[in-house]
Amino acid sequence: MQPIELVVFDMAGTTVTDQHEVERCFAEAAAETGLSVSDERILAMQGLSKRYVFETLWKEQLGEATDVTPKVDVSYDAFRRILENHYRTHGATPTEGCLETFAFLHERGIAIALTTGFYRVVTDIILQKLGWLNGLNEQRIGTANSLIQLSIASDEVERGRPYPQMIEKAMRTLGVSSPKAVINIGDTPSDLLSGRAAGVALNLGLTNGTHTREQLESYPHDLLLGSLKELPALITARTKTINTQTAKG
Repeated sequence: MQPIELVVFDMAGTTVTDQHEVERCFAEAAAETGLSVSDERILAMQGLSKRYVFETLWKEQLGEATDVTPKVDVSYDAFRRILENHYRTHGATPTEGCLETFAFLHERGIAIALTTGFYRVVTDIILQKLGWLNGLNEQRIGTANSLIQLSIASDEVERGRPYPQMIEKAMRTLGVSSPKAVINIGDTPSDLLSGRAAGVALNLGLTNGTHTREQLESYPHDLLLGSLKELPALITARTKTINTQTAKG
């Protein structure tokens, strides 16, 4: 068991309050562009790269052999316009316990990386509204003193969730050599699948975001937390266990 050096957080629903606005924006874009999809199907694909979601849904509607690229382009452009307008006009707020948890991690020198299924433009709109861009450079890398140390959007890796590439990029960028020094936490199935694929020390689901405990239970996880308020106690208990083991030699 290794000390934790990095916590990788999802954004919408995990660190950023989600009132199902992403699903509503997606549903609006789908309806506007002729894509038929249920609310349940949209929810099930939360956390994935949104362009990938449109590709998947258009193939389901038109057939795997169909070139859906033109349809995907139109739907994705509509979604971007609707979503960006929403966050520019409505802003964003941190989730329960988020800022307190960030402060706890800062005090212990544990790095904070935010990953998201959003693309960079809308990610920056949200970060700007929250004041979380402060201290980040053009590559969205911060310092030990900035609120977060790194932001990674899904369009900055070859494959977003459920693949582990955003977690792996966070580790490389922040100099964390082992996934066993990393906690991954998110509120969607794709968050948990990416954490398992990365082989993190603790893969945690959050049940006060977009998905309930029942909806996350069947996906790979070490624990399901009710809110981010529970994370500091979990890390404290782990640290005590490590210290006890070290003392015993």
